Amino acid sequence: MVRPTMEDVAERAGVSRALVSLVMRNSPKVSDARRAAVLRAAEELGYQPHVMARSLASRTSTVLGVMVNDLRNAFFADIVEELDTAAQAAGFDLILNTGGRSPTRQGNALHNLLSFRPAGIVLLSPVVPAASIQAAAGQCPVVLVSRTIRSSLVDTVNDDGEAGSALAVDHLAGLGHRRIVHLDGGGAAGAAQRRRGFESAMRRHGLEPIVVRSEHTDIGGENAVRELLAAYPRAELPTGLVSGNDFNAVGAISALEEAGLRVPGDVSVVGYDNTSLAALRHLSLTTVDQPRKDMARLAFAALLERVRGERTEPVRHLLHPSLVVRATTAEFSATGGASR
Repeated sequence: MVRPTMEDVAERAGVSRALVSLVMRNSPKVSDARRAAVLRAAEELGYQPHVMARSLASRTSTVLGVMVNDLRNAFFADIVEELDTAAQAAGFDLILNTGGRSPTRQGNALHNLLSFRPAGIVLLSPVVPAASIQAAAGQCPVVLVSRTIRSSLVDTVNDDGEAGSALAVDHLAGLGHRRIVHLDGGGAAGAAQRRRGFESAMRRHGLEPIVVRSEHTDIGGENAVRELLAAYPRAELPTGLVSGNDFNAVGAISALEEAGLRVPGDVSVVGYDNTSLAALRHLSLTTVDQPRKDMARLAFAALLERVRGERTEPVRHLLHPSLVVRATTAEFSATGGASR
């Protein structure tokens, strides 16, 4: 099928192409009657404006790019949903892609986003090198969510990952747990901060920090738990797990239950992010809450300020996490395991 053009709409409506262009740009210079005729003709033909062509012609863009680290992680879905709401209200459209947690793939994905000549780009927990981010920021405004960078061209929005992990440790230690393990996020953005927070909090409680290298996926959580099961006799297994994120915690719980261990009867598990997944009744995961809606709104506001030329100095938003206690953690006693 041939895509209908602006000339086709003009012919159907009996007006000039220039007038159709004014209507599509929502210009106030068009009468109500002619606007209605053009819109009716466009609907009959199934015409939709070509966003890129319009941006090139006007030298302005209403497109914002968003690169997601992992499409399977509900945390990013929550952020994108809020970004889309804010973008629509401001007259922008989102183009979404992913790099699948791979620096190489994310580099290609970022290059593809830039090919659309967007007004700006939001990168969600990217793992591309800082130099690639800096180069992108030379072409359009860039905001990072859940990633830090030292660049005056790039704005950042993060939660305090060290404080968040400390909340998880404090909670488990307060329930009587002494053998607590962190399943970390490996090379993921933000993983190092969460690991430092865990280790610092454990030492503050006089406990030995144990870190198992993992990743922010369900498979990573499953594999880390299997590693623990192979390394410890059943009676000496850790009684508390602090997962790098909710997705990782889901995999950890699956592996624990597969091994015949009860959560929280034998092992208490804390996630990180407080995604929509964590609140599901059959999971009911105790987790550290990142204020995702606030993070998305701040990211969009920062991007819009750059797009509109209202600010050149970088902003560094750091939000404070909180703990949401649900059903995957319980008190521990040396004689009887977990109790309620």
